Amino acid sequence: MNINVDYYRLGGWNRFLLKLKNFFIAIPIGIWGFIKRFCIGFYKMLCKIGSAFKDIGVAFVKGTLPTRLSFLIMGFGHFTRKQVVKGIIYLVLETVFILYMVVFGGKTLALFFRGWFDPSHRGIGDIVDFKYAIDVDGETILPTTKGDDSFAYMLYAVVTMFILVGFIFFYLKNVKESYEIQQDLDIGICPSSFKQDANSYLNDRFHTTLLVIPMAGLVVFTLIPLIATIMVAFTNYGLNKHAISSGDLIEWVGFKNFIDLFSSNDLSSTFGRVLIWTLIWAVVATFTNYFFGMLLAMIINRKTIKLKKLWRTIFVMTVAVPSFISLLIMSKMLENGTGILDKMWTNIFGHGLKFNVDDGGLNIPTRLIIIIVNMWVGIPYSMLICTGILMNIPADLYESAKIDGASAVRTFRSITLPYMLFVTGPYLITQFVGNINNFNIIFFLSGGGPRNSKYLNEAQSTDLLITWLYRLTVDKNQYSLGAVIGIMVFLVCAILSLIVYNKSSAVQKEEEFQ
Repeated sequence: MNINVDYYRLGGWNRFLLKLKNFFIAIPIGIWGFIKRFCIGFYKMLCKIGSAFKDIGVAFVKGTLPTRLSFLIMGFGHFTRKQVVKGIIYLVLETVFILYMVVFGGKTLALFFRGWFDPSHRGIGDIVDFKYAIDVDGETILPTTKGDDSFAYMLYAVVTMFILVGFIFFYLKNVKESYEIQQDLDIGICPSSFKQDANSYLNDRFHTTLLVIPMAGLVVFTLIPLIATIMVAFTNYGLNKHAISSGDLIEWVGFKNFIDLFSSNDLSSTFGRVLIWTLIWAVVATFTNYFFGMLLAMIINRKTIKLKKLWRTIFVMTVAVPSFISLLIMSKMLENGTGILDKMWTNIFGHGLKFNVDDGGLNIPTRLIIIIVNMWVGIPYSMLICTGILMNIPADLYESAKIDGASAVRTFRSITLPYMLFVTGPYLITQFVGNINNFNIIFFLSGGGPRNSKYLNEAQSTDLLITWLYRLTVDKNQYSLGAVIGIMVFLVCAILSLIVYNKSSAVQKEEEFQ
């Protein structure tokens, strides 16, 4: 109670500083909480897996002969208990899996893990004696005899591991169902037919049926590329210039890439500068668009403003034009010496905008122009969202505040802003993460430039982590370093999103806004 009294005695600016202080204090606490919850969740998952294997052990000990044979021949328990169709499905699944592992899957896993367990062979794939062609300067170029495509084997191994996990799931499900059918028969319950099971998946368990396609898409288009990217971070893929040509084996290097990123003075300093600018950009870009969009919506929404639909239509026009087209046009208009905006600025102030000009420092002009252009592109989106929320705030609250003599600023702070933050809290988080990964605004407007001698490894002074990652992988083929930076981007986005979301009013004050 005393803490609340002391808090409300503070002025508005001191309250803001206290909240800011508490936010930064909450970051390491939030990180520790995230790690703790992850470990607890992982432990619970292991307990469930252990419980599942325990049930399988019980099924083997107490099961009859058909149940025990289900351990060897999938679907055998179903065949002998009048569930022929389901038994055929399990048997076909087992047959296809065995053929896949014998013909292809086993080889990919062997070549994938070979470098982990064989110190003399750290590569992914077979050892091949290469015959390299030598150029006139004595530099080794592409091999005349190509070896295995190590990256392909890595992808195949990841896919095989997912197939293996899926097969284990259905294998355990087969044994469990066989034992459950045995228990039902012991108490006189007839097993369900295939038609009854199909009707169940189309009615009371229809949600399970609907989730099959999204889950398959999640595995194929998200989990497999994500895991492959994480694995690339522990290899030398791209650091060896021949590895991209499928003529050299990709080698496991452990945590070397992570150590280099944080221990190498040149690389770590560049990473630090790009990371700091990325976070500053994400915060400024998110809140300028949000608050100016809210202000614009409030102005248009005032009763004294006429032609509201016309004003909204004018601002929405920027949304109708694809952003990359707008950004390309703006980059030409801002171009030093030739851009129309640069010429107009020169005529008025006697010097150019200094856009994309290397000043040897922080390059403030270019960064400010990028933020301003981003406001021009992004404010209409925020205006549309805030307009809908403003129309749904109860008018009685504003009337009560007016009767109590509250000023416009106090009404905004006590009524409008809390409602806005409650409804748009998750939206702000997605915008923040989107701005961290906002590739278009940097790539099409400034191209990451200008170059600066303090930024090494292809980084430039206005690069975000995402644009730097793009340049490292697409232009220089440094995939392993790019994968490490990608993991860092993920960690930054995940940790900050979780902390901000848990501190937002959408979570902490949900009951107050019901």
